Amino acid sequence: MKRIIQTIKNIWKIEELRQRILTTLGFILIYRFGSFVVLPGVDPSQLAALQAQTADGLLGLLNMFSGGAFSNASIFALGIMPYISASIVVQLLSMAIPYFQKLQREGDSGRKKINQITRYLTVLITAGQAPAYIGNLVSQLPPEAISPFDPNVMSPSTFFWVSSVVILITGTMFVMWLGERITEKGIGNGISLLIMIGIIANLPRALGQEFLSRIAQDGGGLVIFLIEIVILIFIILLTILLVQGTRRIPVQFAKRIVGNKQYGGVRQYIPLKVNAAGVMPIIFAQALMFVPLTLAGFSDSDAMTGFAAAFSNFTGFWYNLVFATMIILFTYFYTAITINPNQMAEDMKKNGGFIPGVKPGKKTAEFIDGVMSRIVLPGSIFLAIVAILPAIVSLMGVSSEFAQFYGGTSLLILVGVILDTLQQIESHLLMRHYDGLMKSGRIKGRSSMNMAG
Repeated sequence: MKRIIQTIKNIWKIEELRQRILTTLGFILIYRFGSFVVLPGVDPSQLAALQAQTADGLLGLLNMFSGGAFSNASIFALGIMPYISASIVVQLLSMAIPYFQKLQREGDSGRKKINQITRYLTVLITAGQAPAYIGNLVSQLPPEAISPFDPNVMSPSTFFWVSSVVILITGTMFVMWLGERITEKGIGNGISLLIMIGIIANLPRALGQEFLSRIAQDGGGLVIFLIEIVILIFIILLTILLVQGTRRIPVQFAKRIVGNKQYGGVRQYIPLKVNAAGVMPIIFAQALMFVPLTLAGFSDSDAMTGFAAAFSNFTGFWYNLVFATMIILFTYFYTAITINPNQMAEDMKKNGGFIPGVKPGKKTAEFIDGVMSRIVLPGSIFLAIVAILPAIVSLMGVSSEFAQFYGGTSLLILVGVILDTLQQIESHLLMRHYDGLMKSGRIKGRSSMNMAG
């Protein structure tokens, strides 16, 4: 405790760090305040049906990411997810279209153009999702709950539809702007931090509801609740190991997994991680799992409604099978775009480094590629298992809202963002010769979740 108090004092002594933390808190307060500002023309006292709809399932997860703004019919109802979807599309295009590949090689100027394209695409995606959200809102609320500026009007007018779509687009762009400002002037990656804040906002209520349900009659009692908490802590520790991965793989181990038995010299390491993709594959997969909900909002057909229903049940077999498969595929994809074996081999050669028993250049690149191909599979499977854990524990009797914290996107984001934020704070402390947050002086974050440019 004494060390923690001293660390807080040290943080407060550093003017730049203090300013960044206060700025971050200020932007977060703005974001949380906006999540309670209801769309004009909607009666906030009659949102019970919408809140019941978002109590569980995929809509419940989307509501969690938006910090409750979705169920509040807020101006920030769509949150930051359209921007995440736009980022996914742009990164996919960077793999297939030469123009985007050229932009990536242009350094800062190319990165600025890519960010600009991502913003334009965010507007288009939000413009597609906003009418679906308004359509669902109109279907869930009683007619008198939506009387745009005229209590005698019992059905939404064209003006209500147009104004609400514009407000939702503006809200998403403003949330994106807040995230970019946090990245630039605050602590941590702003986009990831806003998602984390939305998740944390649901934790006290989920924990309280689970506690009340357990102490109620036939709920299992306090012992079951404590067992759930112990299991949750254990899963969190495993998740920390998964997010951190390993930063260096022993050469001897790398040679063993690729079938090369030759090894000599002192113990050396290759700068690779078992989980090089971090939490990004699960975010990519989760964003795509929201697509059926958007499509269902534009269609009244029974087939489309049934399809959306099947992929809105996060405890369902098909939902989890597709979700896990997409995570494994995205893990390979994201590892491929973040790790370039040829570039690593070239950098090692320029700096005089080498892998014992492997020729520099092309052979080294092939060796690194072979190692990554073999270690990505177990890492991706472990990531997929963590992702579907909420569905498993929900089927075992844990409430769906509290089950989201047993794994999946929410827990991975929480752990990853907290580690990154602590790592940045620690860097400021160590640069000014203060003790770090940990005795070792090192907190491993995971840089692979930086969504903002």
